[in-house]
Amino acid sequence: MVRLCRADSLAEGQARGFDPTGSGQATVIACRYQGMLYLWRNRCPHQNTPMNWRQDAFFNARGDRLVCFAHGAIFMPDSGLCVQGACVGQRLSPLAGEVDVDGWLCLLEEAGYETGNTR
Repeated sequence: MVRLCRADSLAEGQARGFDPTGSGQATVIACRYQGMLYLWRNRCPHQNTPMNWRQDAFFNARGDRLVCFAHGAIFMPDSGLCVQGACVGQRLSPLAGEVDVDGWLCLLEEAGYETGNTR
C-alpha cells in the first residue's frame, strides 16, 4: 500500500497527480467528486497520453469533469466514462485504493504497481 495524501486534503472538485513508482511523472490521478474519492490511471484511452498539461491540472474550470488536455476528451470523475471527445464511450482505468485508519488515501499494491515499502 502506498500513501498518496491525506484524504481530507483533496477538496471537492480537486484532483492531484501522484508518482508512486518514482518515474518522475504522475501516473495516478486522485480526485474528489460529490464527496467521494476516486483513483484513476493518468492515461487517456484515446492515445495513451497523460491527462494533465501541467501539475495537477485535471479538472475543468467548474471542477465537475476530468479533461484530457492533449485532445480535449471529457470524462465523468465518478465512472471514468468519456462523454465528449475522440474516445466517447471509453473509460479511464480505475485503480484500487482506500482511506487507511490514519486518514491517508492509499493506492493498493494490487493496483498493478511495484511500490516497495512506503512507511
